[in-house]
Amino acid sequence: MEQEAYRHVPYDIDVEQALLGAILADNRAMERASALLKAEHFYDPLHGRIFETMSQMIERGGVVVTPLTLHATMKADPGVIETGGQAYFDALQAAAPAIPNIRDYANILADLAVRRSLIRIGEDIVNTAYDAPTEKTSKDQIAEAEKALYAVAETNKYGEGALDFHEALKRTVEAAERAAARGGRISGVTSGFTDIDNLLGGLQPSDLMLLAGRPGMGKTALGTNMAFHAAKQYMRDLEANAEYPSGAPVLFFSLEMAAQQLSGRILSEQTELEVWKIRNGRFSETEWEKFVLTMQELSSLPLYIDDTGGISIAQIAARARRMKREKNIGLIIIDYLQLVEPSRRHDNRVQEITEVTKGLKTLAKELNVPVLALSQLSRGVDARDDKRPVLSDLRESGSIEQDADVVMFVYREEYYLKSREPDAGTPEHAKWMEKLDRATNRAEVLVEKHRHGATRAIQMVFEGQFTRFSDLVDDGNLPSHG
Repeated sequence: MEQEAYRHVPYDIDVEQALLGAILADNRAMERASALLKAEHFYDPLHGRIFETMSQMIERGGVVVTPLTLHATMKADPGVIETGGQAYFDALQAAAPAIPNIRDYANILADLAVRRSLIRIGEDIVNTAYDAPTEKTSKDQIAEAEKALYAVAETNKYGEGALDFHEALKRTVEAAERAAARGGRISGVTSGFTDIDNLLGGLQPSDLMLLAGRPGMGKTALGTNMAFHAAKQYMRDLEANAEYPSGAPVLFFSLEMAAQQLSGRILSEQTELEVWKIRNGRFSETEWEKFVLTMQELSSLPLYIDDTGGISIAQIAARARRMKREKNIGLIIIDYLQLVEPSRRHDNRVQEITEVTKGLKTLAKELNVPVLALSQLSRGVDARDDKRPVLSDLRESGSIEQDADVVMFVYREEYYLKSREPDAGTPEHAKWMEKLDRATNRAEVLVEKHRHGATRAIQMVFEGQFTRFSDLVDDGNLPSHG
């Protein structure tokens, strides 16, 4: 125990000095170092400030960073004055290795910085466990610890703090480059549906998207279709060595249906075998062969289903962080929002839903992935003559409307028409038949809120027997299959 009390945090001043000296000797070394390091990775605060200053000078251009020019820029720094001014910079350059391995130096310093962060997190965990206030439960402490550990694992990749406008513009240009490389159509993750992708530019990183509707409209089917298309496109991107993949590995939280039910829907969609046949094993020999071949083809899809019931928003965030780190997921889908438990109880359900939606928006920004949350709508929609949902139908559901970047409603007139059949042989029945014929296998995705652009209704095809949505094409209004 006595030896443990005198342990020091890990650092290596010699490596810090060798790296700074190597950059002074050859400014081109900064490019390799800055790809792995930031000023906060240095243990000595002065070394961090030196690194940051040299990085800014080199980025601006027009001047070579030498001990003389560096001293002219930093001569008022108290640390520089204390260490001897330009003489310290001269010593750093003179001591630089003849053939420095910048990448090795940077990796050593980054690793030491991570270890120091782990020590701080460990100390925080211990101290909080001893002295936590009564309102902070052990689950809260675990969630905070997981979030802190994830941030360390993804060192400085997420949650970088304030960005200067130059960096923000750079990222905007990179997004435009990705869209151009994909044919000028989308910059986000593909939904698999042409009109939706054209309107939204794909499912955008950091966006919280809401897909809402009454039971029976096909929310889960559409969400599952999107998950499949994104995962399938990612496999194609890998095979084509695409520089900017438009697909992504998908994490699907299914709080209502079991994983085998969701996978059964995808198999039904791809094999064109009705779900009941898959559930009951009622196949012809030809259908069985098609079923097995399709199953083998889809078994390597990067689609991960978590069907834990009653999961909390904190657990969703923790599992998503882990899957982002391990599987590099690029799309998260939750089915459905009202089944997600808040981290703590509130006075009413509206406050609980508000906590969940705000947590999902925070998660989307933290992981920089699109989060698609499916949502039920209240029975109030069914009480109206026009049953197309509108934004005001979300008003009783916490802050969903405010938190979401995109709000979409699924509407199928066919569903309602079938329940209102007039008496056979009447003029009303003939009109009803004509109306039902127009609505059969049709669906609308009503994009009612789009923070980044226009809104409109998108006409689609829905084949209920295969739980499959598809684009509505002009030629005969036939569905297209991807």
